[in-house]
Amino acid sequence: MSGIAVIGLGVMGRPIAHNLLKAGHEVVVWNRSDGPAEELVAAGARRAESVAEAMRMPVVFSMLSDDRAVAEIFLDSGVLAQAADGTVHVNLATVSTDLARRASAAHAEHGVGYVAAPVFGRAPVAEAGALNILAGGEPALIDRVQPFFDVIGSRTWRLGDRPEQANIVKILGNYLIACAIQSMSEAVSVAEAAGVDSGQFVELLTSTLFPGVVYSGYGSMIAERRYQPAGFTTVLGNKDLHLALQAATDHDVPLPIGELLRTVFAQAIAEGRGADDWAVIAEQQPR
Repeated sequence: MSGIAVIGLGVMGRPIAHNLLKAGHEVVVWNRSDGPAEELVAAGARRAESVAEAMRMPVVFSMLSDDRAVAEIFLDSGVLAQAADGTVHVNLATVSTDLARRASAAHAEHGVGYVAAPVFGRAPVAEAGALNILAGGEPALIDRVQPFFDVIGSRTWRLGDRPEQANIVKILGNYLIACAIQSMSEAVSVAEAAGVDSGQFVELLTSTLFPGVVYSGYGSMIAERRYQPAGFTTVLGNKDLHLALQAATDHDVPLPIGELLRTVFAQAIAEGRGADDWAVIAEQQPR
């Protein structure tokens, strides 16, 4: 049995912590609100009273919402100076490449290992321990945390020695999902205008030309106009879209579809759809 802390017990962090417990690991948890932590304590975890206490564990997983949360909790709080010698922090969040570089430097300054490991997979995939883990960082550090990755994921993709390499892959993956949602919504709107049943249309496409979880999952949501419960909200999708646009600007690469999506997401959020699943951007397409 090995010790690990999990910081951030939201939609993804909670099942990750549960799976680590089920695998027999000693798990320490911390969350801003009490409810999720109490649920994990009831399942056998130990609750940390502070992030600094959690950072005394040899391995720390965190799953936070965005750059600001990661900076506030880890980089601007002084907790890195209180970490135990040899601690490795694994950041599972989707953050900007700028934040990844800043975090890497800050952790190195305090002698704390840092690995970026954003994931592909929604909550049911996390619950099944079948996430795809995108890992970036020193190979020796990834080797140390690989046994934990084996519990929460089906495969670890080692994408480079620099943490930001994992983050850019995650950002671009989410960008492509947004593009797929937009293209499906356009096609569905034209099919419906022509009198074609949208459900059958999506089933045909995803059974032939476009098999896969992105087109089948989001296609059915678009056809049924089913955007709750949200597996990934429009607000979070908008955040990741802007991360992609910023990364493209940093490398002087245009993203024409991204600029269209900037407008689409802004309109959806302005209409009060920020808490819906990001497939709701389809409603910006006349139908």
